[in-house]
Amino acid sequence: MFSKSTVKYIQSLQHKKFRDESNSFVAEGPKVVGELLQACIFNCLNIYGLQDWVAALHPAIKKEAGGRIVIVRDFELEKLSALSQPNQVVAVFEKKQSAHVAFEGKISLVLDDIQDPGNLGTIIRIADWFGVQQIACSLKTADMYNPKVVQSTMASLARVNIVYTDIAELLRKTAVKKYAAALNGGDLANHGKLAEGIVIIGNESKGISEKILALSDEKITIPRIGEAESLNAGVATGIILYALV
Repeated sequence: MFSKSTVKYIQSLQHKKFRDESNSFVAEGPKVVGELLQACIFNCLNIYGLQDWVAALHPAIKKEAGGRIVIVRDFELEKLSALSQPNQVVAVFEKKQSAHVAFEGKISLVLDDIQDPGNLGTIIRIADWFGVQQIACSLKTADMYNPKVVQSTMASLARVNIVYTDIAELLRKTAVKKYAAALNGGDLANHGKLAEGIVIIGNESKGISEKILALSDEKITIPRIGEAESLNAGVATGIILYALV
């Protein structure tokens, strides 16, 4: 049912503390919610949608969701939504358990303190585009369940395994070659395609920390032609994966 407590609960999920306490997160909009429902990776707890959206919902999904669907009116959706323009549906999902990270035989990403939720969401979506199925994040990296991350992934959150861990310890334990994105490395254009490897992306302003950089096997650089000081972390990730994958 829709109530003041419902509004308070969903609004609280904008904050990591309450997402952690309830082990849940919120997603908004027909595309994101629809794809998360179809993927069946996250257990859906509740769906709050406008009548037209519910009516157009695929019968199989509607049947599976059952009593978790609540039809709301426009002004009620506005109270639940964190978007400037609410988009038909808000849903609450249960967080998933992260799978074990295994670097062998594949391309993986390691993120060293990526702090902007928009950047993290973009990187997850880029990884999904290039078939990179796992990302290991430092403990200070933005929360994958931050609403801005969830929205910017456009449901790629369901297709990429993301773990938060001590990345230094993780890198020490593997013999898979590690490539650090840096400003003073070898020209990315001179690299061929990789079947296996770990690409390390650093913090938006500080880059890769010295501790993590010391654990890398090779530095790689996107050659600069103009005068910009640096590239956005998401943009850099896309260029590197295009070149290596």
